[in-house]
Amino acid sequence: MSLWRQFQRAALIIVCTIAPVLAQEASSGFDLRATVSAQALYSNNLPEYQKGGSSVAGGFRAMLYPVWKLSDHWVVSGAVEAWSLLYFPADLYMPGDGVRVRILQANAGYSRAWKNASLNVRAGQLTSAFGSFLLRYDDADNALTDPPLQYGYYLTGITTLGLAGAQADATIGKWDARAQFTNSSTANARSVFDNDQFGAWAGGGGYTIRQGLHLGLSGFRGPFLNSGNEFYFPGRPLRDLPSSGWGADAEWAVGHWNLYSEWQRIDLAYNVIRTYREDAGYVEARRVLNPRWYLAGRAGYVHTDYVGYGGNIFEAVAGYRLNTRQLLKAGYELGHKSGSDNLTGSVIVQLVTTIHPLSLAFN
Repeated sequence: MSLWRQFQRAALIIVCTIAPVLAQEASSGFDLRATVSAQALYSNNLPEYQKGGSSVAGGFRAMLYPVWKLSDHWVVSGAVEAWSLLYFPADLYMPGDGVRVRILQANAGYSRAWKNASLNVRAGQLTSAFGSFLLRYDDADNALTDPPLQYGYYLTGITTLGLAGAQADATIGKWDARAQFTNSSTANARSVFDNDQFGAWAGGGGYTIRQGLHLGLSGFRGPFLNSGNEFYFPGRPLRDLPSSGWGADAEWAVGHWNLYSEWQRIDLAYNVIRTYREDAGYVEARRVLNPRWYLAGRAGYVHTDYVGYGGNIFEAVAGYRLNTRQLLKAGYELGHKSGSDNLTGSVIVQLVTTIHPLSLAFN
């Protein structure tokens, strides 16, 4: 028997042995889940320098979620993202290609739960506590094919990159709250190895009016500029140029409908030029037609005081579940960039596969 066959047989034996154990709650263990997406896009406005001026682009994205449960209260968890440079909308208008990897989350956490309350404290690499869409950032959770306009890893108001810091989440009855302190602002994520890091605060809270209906508020404040930024003009210390924002969000699930909405106001203070002000929001709806089919739509905007920044977008998607682990999305986007008379039309087809390659429990 070949070495590969021996490995397959051993793996099968291990899976069959631990399966009954995984059905029970274990005091410790390791779990790995993943979401892998493949995407094809056609757009009438792709730049001439992209792939020889082709109107077609393709890409992939993988999200890995390792979780190491140390005990009933302690856990180490992470979220790692790998993507090709022709996957996200922000990359389609940049030259070059390739694959990038980033760590969105890598933190240690302590949690406690009581009859009507809970507390979770984490420290390490975290996603921003501002806004609510990042809870649905995974393609398997996002009914559409793209994030809202105000979310992204650069040139947006709310970063999807990880931030180093600490966060506390608490619930009591129908109330929930979160507070976060990080090494940089959600308006300009900085690595722990970068210069010009300044402490920033973010947080929010919400109330569940009834099952399926939740309203929330969130905000952030802290210095955001770095000395290498093209919009930094010496004159005032970086720590005296703050970014701030606040927003509201709503989620309503009733029957076959899921409705989401967010609104944010963001101010970025500069020295010589005037303060950048961003007003952004979206409304999203999903209608489940049957266990396999759904329709979803989103209308969003970003309005600013600066010409060329912001715009409007309308998205529509039909989703079909091929099986319990695969989702096929086909959608159309119509976008308009501020300061331009052109409309950008895009057709996107996305295949999302969720896998659970490893789960080990220890008692």
